Amino acid sequence: MKFDFKGITAEELSFKLNRVKLTPDQKLDIKPQFSRQVRKVTGNDALNFIALSVKIESTEAEPKPFDINVTLVGVFEVAEVKNDSEERRFVIEATKLLYPYLRSAVTNLTANAYIAPLNLPVISGPIFPEDKDTFAFAVDTGNLN
Repeated sequence: MKFDFKGITAEELSFKLNRVKLTPDQKLDIKPQFSRQVRKVTGNDALNFIALSVKIESTEAEPKPFDINVTLVGVFEVAEVKNDSEERRFVIEATKLLYPYLRSAVTNLTANAYIAPLNLPVISGPIFPEDKDTFAFAVDTGNLN
């Protein structure tokens, strides 16, 4: 399997300040919610779009000082996909490639709103629970000498 990263676009960048009154000792649990959507172009299976989103929303039960919704779409050209396992591996690798851009967009969006920039955590492994049981690479142990 081969894939080529063609580009990235911002589909949505939104920030809303909420007037939440916090006590000085109160800790906030931001709890970002991540989602991903995979789309193929009809008539061109080689062209794939991966939309990676993060949402932070205030609720009555869990007030937050702001609402954020960021969706970035990566464009990929994929070739030589032999089976569903390779296709799934592509989706995992493409997600890992897009995540730093998503982190940067959230940090820049909050900084541009003149609040303390929000830095999403660095994630070295899979972001989504369904990806955790998939190995992103194989190791050939036959030639370790």
